[in-house]
Amino acid sequence: MKKIGVLTSGGDAPGMNAAVRAVTRAALAKGMEVVGIQKGYVGLLNREFFDMTARSVSGIIQRGGTCLYTARCPEFRNMEGVLKAKEVCEEIGIEGLVVIGGDGSFRGAGDLSSVGIPCIGIPGTIDNDIQCTEYTIGYDTAMNTAMEMIDKLRDTTQSHARCSVVEVMGRRAGFIAVNVAMAVGAEAALTLERPYDLDQLAAKMVRTRDSKGKNHFIIVVSEGVGQVENIARTIQEMTGIESRATVLGHVQRGGSPTVRDRVAATELGYHAVELLDQGIGNRIVGFKDGKVYDIDLHEGLAMKKDFDDARYDILTETAY
Repeated sequence: MKKIGVLTSGGDAPGMNAAVRAVTRAALAKGMEVVGIQKGYVGLLNREFFDMTARSVSGIIQRGGTCLYTARCPEFRNMEGVLKAKEVCEEIGIEGLVVIGGDGSFRGAGDLSSVGIPCIGIPGTIDNDIQCTEYTIGYDTAMNTAMEMIDKLRDTTQSHARCSVVEVMGRRAGFIAVNVAMAVGAEAALTLERPYDLDQLAAKMVRTRDSKGKNHFIIVVSEGVGQVENIARTIQEMTGIESRATVLGHVQRGGSPTVRDRVAATELGYHAVELLDQGIGNRIVGFKDGKVYDIDLHEGLAMKKDFDDARYDILTETAY
């Protein structure tokens, strides 16, 4: 394989730049040309790309976001868009493509692989909701960002003897919520994966206040649950404790990636190039038992990721 392309697609995640860097430098070391495609599949269809060199990725490993920009591409959901992308790749000589993104990006990569352009997917999403990998790029940084913000929020929560109901990101997955709740010593994490009862939660808060003198509380809510304003209002009505809702939002996607995200991105980027160098496509690279591996793209997307019930139970038992 003489020329490959690399793009980032869907939601941005800290560590994407580290992955782009690894892909570029690993490919150049093997004598390949590398084309940087801007704005994901949109940029591929619109021919927004440039030749990348080692200098193109110099000094980006510590930067959040993605130097290639990203976008969502409705046109790529139908075969007409996929075939157009194939024509563009053939026109400029791209023989393989590395796609850094989430499950929606991988479905596009699978479609493109099926029409003759080998694609390798690198899981880049703060949600950690890609079924076939234990870890996705950006997850650790997002959790650390949320933890730091809630630590700061606790100061004012304690000062006013309030309950703070904090929404963290994660789409429909509760992984960020549970881990961050444990890290900040929250009283509870509300997720879609486990049923919750606000009556029981409120009663436990009142008992803890009356028996132990605790006068401030942190409740972490997963994005998929939502309704943080209603939850805060309900808790206040049930307990008499002043409650405020806070949505941390997209700040969790930003910031300089942690060591874990930089190293994971570099390992996955390198392995993706190794596969393309062997002419192998239609794969996702990820982590299994802590080691880098690869799996068929469609098989990987069909897998179901288990929720960490044991960790949730630990949080519940140690919360009060």
